[in-house]
Amino acid sequence: MNSPIDVAVIGAGPAGLMAAQVLSRAGVAVQVFDAMPSVGRKFLLAGKGGLNLTHAEPMDVFTTRYGKRSPEIARWLADFGADSVREWAKDLGVDTFVGSSGHVFPTDMKAAPLLRSWLQRLRRAGVQFHMRHRWTGWEDENLTHLSFDTPNGKHTVTARFVVLALGGGSWARLGSDGAWVPWLQARGVDVAPLLPANCGFDVQGGWSEHFSSRFAGQPFKSVAITCGDAQNPFHRKGEFVATATGVEGSLIYAASSLLRDEMVANGSACFYLDLLPHLSPERVLAEVQHPRGSRSLSSHLKSRLKIDGIKAGILHELLPKTAFNDPVALASALKALPITLGATRPLDEAISSAGGVRWNNHNLEILPHVFCAGEMLDWEAPTGGYLLTSCLASGYCAGYRILDKISTL
Repeated sequence: MNSPIDVAVIGAGPAGLMAAQVLSRAGVAVQVFDAMPSVGRKFLLAGKGGLNLTHAEPMDVFTTRYGKRSPEIARWLADFGADSVREWAKDLGVDTFVGSSGHVFPTDMKAAPLLRSWLQRLRRAGVQFHMRHRWTGWEDENLTHLSFDTPNGKHTVTARFVVLALGGGSWARLGSDGAWVPWLQARGVDVAPLLPANCGFDVQGGWSEHFSSRFAGQPFKSVAITCGDAQNPFHRKGEFVATATGVEGSLIYAASSLLRDEMVANGSACFYLDLLPHLSPERVLAEVQHPRGSRSLSSHLKSRLKIDGIKAGILHELLPKTAFNDPVALASALKALPITLGATRPLDEAISSAGGVRWNNHNLEILPHVFCAGEMLDWEAPTGGYLLTSCLASGYCAGYRILDKISTL
C-alpha cells in the first residue's frame, strides 16, 4: 500500500477541482481521482452551446433560486458567489460578459479554454490526476483506505482527508451514475433518492401519432406556463419544445421541480399553457368572437390571433370538438390550456439531479474526515449558471473546511 496522501479528491468536475484549488494553494498535497478518461466531461458538454457560468442578478434574488435549500446555499455563496466566479475566470485569463438576460458567459462562449487554463494552474500547484480510477468504496472502518478499479486492476489509496465530488445521477456516460449511493448508506449516511431535475416530461397517455409525427421537435414560442399552488406559484413566459412523447426545454426545466414534486405526491402533474401571453383574456375572447364571415375557424384564428402550426395543433390535440364551437371555451383554452403530465423522463436524460446526501451543517463533513461537495448533496438549482456557481461554491467551502481541520491537528 502506498504512503498516505494528504487529501484525495474523488471526482474531477467543477466541485472537486475547486476543492483541489483551495487546498493546493494552501500547500496541501492533493491527488484527484476520476473514473473517466479525461477531466470535466460534463462541464465541457454543458458548455458546448455556450458556457453559462453564473448570473448577474442581485445576490438576495440569486439565493432564492435554490428552493428549500436556499438558506444553506446562501452560506456557500457568501464565501464564493457570482462575483467570485467571474473573478476566478478572470484570474485564469478568461474574461466574461453579462448577456441581455443577466446570464454571464466567457467572452468566447467556450468551456474548453477555461478548463485547460484551470488544469494547468492546478498541475503547477502540484495537484496530481489519476484518470480511469473508479472509486468502489472503503476497505476499512476508519475510512482511510480507498479502493479503486483501474485498467491495471484494483488499486488502494490511503488518505488523511477525502472530498467526495462524484456528481448526482444524470448523464451516467459522463461519470455521474449514482453508484456511490449504497456505499454511503452502508456507512450510515442519510441519502435522499436521486430524482430528475431540469428534466423533460411525458404527457399522460402520450401524444397522438398525428401530433407526434407532425410536431415532435418543434418549439412553442412566445408562450407562458402556470403551475404550482398558492405556496409555490410559478408563472413565466418563454419557450419549450414538443417531443415525441411529451415536452422539454427551458420553460419546462424552470418549472420541473414543482411539476416533479406534484407528480411524486399525486401520480401526475398539470401545467396551464397560455398561447397568447401578450393578450388579455378579454381581448382573446373578443377576437375569437369577431365575425369571420365565410372563413374557416382555422383561418380566422390565424388571421386574428396568429394561431397556426404547433399552437393550432395542440388545440386540436387536447380540446374536444365541441370546444371549437364555443367561443368562451375556446378563448379560455387559448389562455390556459391544461396539459397533464404522467411521468418524468428518465434520470439519466436529465440535465441534473435532485436528492443526494442530506446534510445539516456548513462544514460539509458527512463522515469523519470525509467531506462532500457538488451535486452529490441534496439540493437542486435551475439552469442559467445557478447549478455551476453552487457546485464551485460547495467545493470552495469543502476545501476551506478541510484547511480548518488541518489547522487543529
